[in-house]
Amino acid sequence: MTRSTDILLTALAPAIWGSTYLVTTEALPDGYPVTLAVLRALPAGLILLAVTRCLPPRAWVARSFALGTLNFAVFWSLLYVAAYRLPGGVAATLGSLQTLMVIGLARGWLGTRVRAGAVAAAATGIGGVALLLLRPDAALDPIGIAAGISGAASMAAGTVLSRKWQPPVPVLSFTAWQLTAGGLVLAPLALILEPSLPALSATNFMGLAWLTLVGAAMTYWIWFRGIARLEPGAVSMLAMMSPVTAIALGWLFLQQALTAMQMAGAVIVLASVWAGQVASRPRPVAAAQPISSRHMSSA
Repeated sequence: MTRSTDILLTALAPAIWGSTYLVTTEALPDGYPVTLAVLRALPAGLILLAVTRCLPPRAWVARSFALGTLNFAVFWSLLYVAAYRLPGGVAATLGSLQTLMVIGLARGWLGTRVRAGAVAAAATGIGGVALLLLRPDAALDPIGIAAGISGAASMAAGTVLSRKWQPPVPVLSFTAWQLTAGGLVLAPLALILEPSLPALSATNFMGLAWLTLVGAAMTYWIWFRGIARLEPGAVSMLAMMSPVTAIALGWLFLQQALTAMQMAGAVIVLASVWAGQVASRPRPVAAAQPISSRHMSSA
């Protein structure tokens, strides 16, 4: 499979994640963020475990819980805190900082070279997200800002460590381990912090089914597959597809207005994502020059 195909397939995951806001607001009960995160992660992980029939060996249990905590428990919890305490545009812009964080962490943990083009693409993409989502009257809450930045750092660390720690099993099994671990870490928090869910309607069940089967099981398998095959900086840039999809779905299904500034921001984000893939592309290694017979005879 070519690198371009890997990029397009991996980009499908954050594009689908952009539907989370629409599904959550229109099809799920309000006020249960941690509980809904559990119902998204844990069933998805258990389903994948049943499909793969592969439990993590003892040496991988701690790593699976570390990655599940970073990629799901901490990231999703802080994401909801930021979303509740900040306007959506501010929270999403802070979340996009993970692209720069991944570049820095990959340099320290993987020895990946920092490329000026990748840094410039990430910074430009963050600016595009700000144009797409920020409003002039956006309020800034210190706790919300801390949660947004910490959530971005958690996602960045999880992305890089998922590349660093590659177990000798298929990606689907690796995804199952992380989702299950993340759900198990979140479950006690949901019991402590939130009341019991009300009786769920058919619409609620359909929304949960979408977030569990598609928004978690399928997309995170695609995402971790991309992390294993692509450069960390390239993968992190693809996450910027999520706010673009969210805005497009809001315009299409919720009749939300789309301004010229937002359209410009979307174009900038898409261009930055493309530029990030080009900048992160592995450079071909020059073939060794054969020693000519003339040089051999004179040696």
